[in-house]
Amino acid sequence: MDPRHSIFPEWLRKSLDGLYLASGYLAGVFLVAIFLIMLALSAGRPLGIDVPAGDDFAAWCMAATAFLALAHTFRSAELIRMGLVIDRFTGWRRRLIEIACTAIGATAVSYFAWYAVEMTWVSWRFNDVSMGVIAVPLWIPQLGMSVGLSVLAISFVDELLHVLFGGTPRYEKPPANTADEIIERVMESGV
Repeated sequence: MDPRHSIFPEWLRKSLDGLYLASGYLAGVFLVAIFLIMLALSAGRPLGIDVPAGDDFAAWCMAATAFLALAHTFRSAELIRMGLVIDRFTGWRRRLIEIACTAIGATAVSYFAWYAVEMTWVSWRFNDVSMGVIAVPLWIPQLGMSVGLSVLAISFVDELLHVLFGGTPRYEKPPANTADEIIERVMESGV
């Protein structure tokens, strides 16, 4: 099967890829928000300007950035992957291990997503608020984690179905073909 081939109709494939990309862009928006908050905190200090709960908002933005970026990072084959064992196998054995690993990953991420969504729901239901300088309903900052984990769970299930139906894993970069590619990957990894 062509690695770009999808078992889903084209409109669904585009929608899923768009969801992963949108989640990545949203993570970028929160990253810019962290920058702006930290800039306001740093520049405000010498000017005597206080940014109430700035540290809290920066921390919540950081959590949202981390969780919202997961699915896009996974689908872009940039998530850290330990291939020490699986890279030793080829053929049907490797495919079976890929399916098992992806199924375990999908199960674990779905479990965490379920409980993150439940935690956010409970916070909303009981009107939990933060204990900082500014009382913020906790479900608002918890949304970043819940949405990020939910999108990651969708991407894992998407990938599991893709591998189950004969596709090559899209979460893994193809082997480097030239010396330049090897050098570029080593430089990207910071080794």
